[in-house]
Amino acid sequence: MSLEVNERRVVILEDGKLEEFFIERADAFKMFGNIYKGKVKSIVPGIGASFVDLGTKKDGFLYVADAIESPFGLESAFEEVEFEGKRERGQTPQIDEVLKIGQEVFVQVVKEPIRDKGPRLTTHVALPARYLVLIPGESKVGVSRRIEDHRERDKIREIFSQVELPKDSGFIVRTAGEGKSKKEFVRDVKYLTKTWARIKSEIHRKKAPALIHHELDLVERIIRDYFTEDIDRIVVDHQDLYHQVRRFMRLYLPGVPVKVEWHKDQRIPLFEKYNIEKEIEKTFHKKVYLRSGGHIVIEQTEGLVAIDVNTGKFTGHRDLEETVYRTNLEAAQEIARQVRLRDMGGIVIIDFIDMMKADHRRHLYRLFKDVVRKDRAKTNILQMSELGLVEMTRQRIRPSLESAVYDSCPYCEGKGIIKSVITMAIQTIKEVKKALNHSKDKVLNVYTHPQVAERLLHEEQKSIRDLEQASKSRIIVLADPSLHREDVNITFVK
Repeated sequence: MSLEVNERRVVILEDGKLEEFFIERADAFKMFGNIYKGKVKSIVPGIGASFVDLGTKKDGFLYVADAIESPFGLESAFEEVEFEGKRERGQTPQIDEVLKIGQEVFVQVVKEPIRDKGPRLTTHVALPARYLVLIPGESKVGVSRRIEDHRERDKIREIFSQVELPKDSGFIVRTAGEGKSKKEFVRDVKYLTKTWARIKSEIHRKKAPALIHHELDLVERIIRDYFTEDIDRIVVDHQDLYHQVRRFMRLYLPGVPVKVEWHKDQRIPLFEKYNIEKEIEKTFHKKVYLRSGGHIVIEQTEGLVAIDVNTGKFTGHRDLEETVYRTNLEAAQEIARQVRLRDMGGIVIIDFIDMMKADHRRHLYRLFKDVVRKDRAKTNILQMSELGLVEMTRQRIRPSLESAVYDSCPYCEGKGIIKSVITMAIQTIKEVKKALNHSKDKVLNVYTHPQVAERLLHEEQKSIRDLEQASKSRIIVLADPSLHREDVNITFVK
């Protein structure tokens, strides 16, 4: 864990390898998990949603389904918040039958604002602790589907049959609750019940729009959601972080032995000591190299993520099929890691190298599903197509890591390419012809980017002269360093 000016960063290393990376900036207000008392600002029947004033820069977005139905089975704030078994759903009413303009609503943010979109909201609150999630208004106890052992599930249900629970709240046992004792569950119940009582008090006290409950900051949230007995130690590089971690551990996980180290050597930054900075920088590269010599190429667009697998320098030792198979297996593990590291959400299309053997395709698909299980975000992976394509969706809770660290290039406006010099020289001549056809004046100055001007004055000099003779005009080409390469300014001289 590292604290810099206006920035906090947390990484999780497994056997010295970067597996998780999180970053939070002081000027970036995080909303995920926050609870608000909002006021309905407008209703849009055409999309079955309303906009809710939260008292923040952007209004929240509340779908009718998130306003009337339990979030279990929907895209909820916390992936593990699901009861087993589907609930029957009746016909969804119209949004204007559920909400009215000016109505006060109690909502939680389940998706951060992304680009021009405001935060997505739900009226079904989920309060997470280490082992449990409290669901106000429910009365059941559910168990995370990721706890697959039936004996463990029965044991958990038996424990909760002996625990006195509040009548107005339900609970979900999170994956981290596997193997825990009654004492640990009771501690979470008391903590969550106390938190919910405070929130209810704030709801009655504050006027809409208002923030009612703020989710934990990055450091505390990571400890709550990611800390397990497998963690060997927590290393921090700042005194404030050191005291915050120790204080939170005593409050939140009392009795859990954990080694908290304070890295005090200012000559060697913490992330440099563990070679983390170089690994973080690689997460922003389009091309990721595999140990075998192959590589994957990652292209993020607004609508989806495309990932292509290539053998590269890897030639194998037997035959082409074996080479492709081994490359795909290594790529599958790295792709799962990269998707998680870069926090890429939405639709992800993976183009594995074509394989002839059906058993190779089946094994690759099973391996990929297994390594993706490690991801805490909700995912859905479709069967591999005959062309070797795997389509998957990944829960998008917040902007991707790339969009959090980088801005779109102001020169190419995010395209990654600009028109070539020769293309712009030809386009400039076309625009000059058009201008001459629409004006009686025959002397004109043509201002272009210096590279385009050089091309016009040399390689395209004959074309300029021919145009001057044909139109009986005088064309003066001038270089303007302030112009974008794709800009052309034409002015007539009278």
